[in-house]
Amino acid sequence: MENVALAFLLTTLSGLATGIGGAIVFFTKRTNTKFLSVSLGFSAGVMIYVSLVEMFREADELLQAALGARQGNMAAILAFFGGMLLIAIIDRLVPCEENPHEIACPTDQRDAIKHKHKLKRTGIMTALAIAIHNFPEGIASFVSATQSLQLAIPIVVAIAIHNIPEGISVAAPIFYATGSRRKAMFWSFLSGLSEPLGALVGYLILLPFMNDMIYGILFAAVAGIMVFISLDELLPSAAAYGEHHLSMYGLVSGMVLMALSLWLFM
Repeated sequence: MENVALAFLLTTLSGLATGIGGAIVFFTKRTNTKFLSVSLGFSAGVMIYVSLVEMFREADELLQAALGARQGNMAAILAFFGGMLLIAIIDRLVPCEENPHEIACPTDQRDAIKHKHKLKRTGIMTALAIAIHNFPEGIASFVSATQSLQLAIPIVVAIAIHNIPEGISVAAPIFYATGSRRKAMFWSFLSGLSEPLGALVGYLILLPFMNDMIYGILFAAVAGIMVFISLDELLPSAAAYGEHHLSMYGLVSGMVLMALSLWLFM
């Protein structure tokens, strides 16, 4: 398929956006919580809009064409909520204290700073947890790019924006624990490599069997995953890092950007 190479490239670029987040940490001595709040809200807006307005609609159309109107619509709904269930199970499997998205988990920041080995371990486990979250996103961006570049580019942009603050959460504890920018950058980049790994799995296992029905199920499931991440992780984190209104400004801005992006690629 002629779009396969470009699909791998787009997926890799979106995954390595975690490295951008890692680099941003080193430009300021203190974490800019207002920036984090806006960027997390912005990422949520991008992901929610592209999931509900574009991905689910595309999935519904494909499945209705393959299965008929009533059964196709039900298949899209089941796949959407199935994606939510999948990411919820992944969240439950990652221990609270090592899940970068679990803001409600009680932690002792002072102990983490005093004990550098513990802080380094926290950063590494954060990278592994993010890699688990990024794997299905790699499948999403790769599969969508092989199907339609018009659909893939907004998805890749959404995932890349989503990965930047994740890179910050990986790099910061490792940098403060080791004093090494190289190690912090290495782990932030490494956490994003699960996305091209997901693309490789999609290519080797899924692509030979791809048809409109499977595309529709995948699109709906990944839309559910992205909406769940936005509501369960990004928006609560955005509110925790800064003022509530900042996260909402970011949310609306992300939606506006995706609306304009999708309109431009029509």
